Amino acid sequence: MTTTSQPHPPTAAVHTEDLTKVYGRADARVVALDRVTVDFRSGQFTAIMGPSGSGKSTLMHCAAGLDTPSEGRVVIGRVDTTTLNDKALTLLRRRRIGFIFQSFNLLPTMTAYENILLPLKLARAKADQDWFDMVVGVLGLADRLGHRPGELSGGQAQRVAAARALITRPDVIFADEPTGALDSVSSDELLEFLTRCVHELGQTLVMVTHDPHAAGYADRLLRLADGRIVADEQIHRDAARSRAQALPEGGAL
Repeated sequence: MTTTSQPHPPTAAVHTEDLTKVYGRADARVVALDRVTVDFRSGQFTAIMGPSGSGKSTLMHCAAGLDTPSEGRVVIGRVDTTTLNDKALTLLRRRRIGFIFQSFNLLPTMTAYENILLPLKLARAKADQDWFDMVVGVLGLADRLGHRPGELSGGQAQRVAAARALITRPDVIFADEPTGALDSVSSDELLEFLTRCVHELGQTLVMVTHDPHAAGYADRLLRLADGRIVADEQIHRDAARSRAQALPEGGAL
């Protein structure tokens, strides 16, 4: 008897299970996340959209270990982060998670080179020169490494922030409205570079955005409403961009 093997499901870089976040009590009680179970798959670019108050930022913050869920669990790789104490969670974030925020958070007295290597310096770890060269090359920063943040354009500064997030080779990068402070040209440049980081460097990216155009660069679209996932679509990038751009501001249904 011949059996047909089934393909293995994509590996999850991050898994959430029944993730719940409640703020306040009694009449002031707000359920920001309502038993959300989701996998963020390795080597994939996932965009999270939803109207204000939908829970998209809360989902990212809990999944990234920046906020503590009220119930449920988060697993990064094989580590259940909801069982870790503050010190262990800080070390895990430093070593296995990268962050890109709307504000660049670059140190103004340091060069781009020094800002990129800062996470490794804090971890007392050495840079992998081949990886550093690859990241800098993909992000187009080779001729800007000696410049300080004040000497960089907004797009260049955000790419330095992206390189800093990538330098530790994290399991997953979380990006919170990374194009919010950029003009349209710089925004597209950054999104193209982030896409290359996923597809050429094998990184995993989870991006929260209110911008349908930005979401259109993703491989996968999650839409949230009232603390729940209401749509999960994995579409070809060009189709995803067209679909996302058809959504109203904030990605509301």
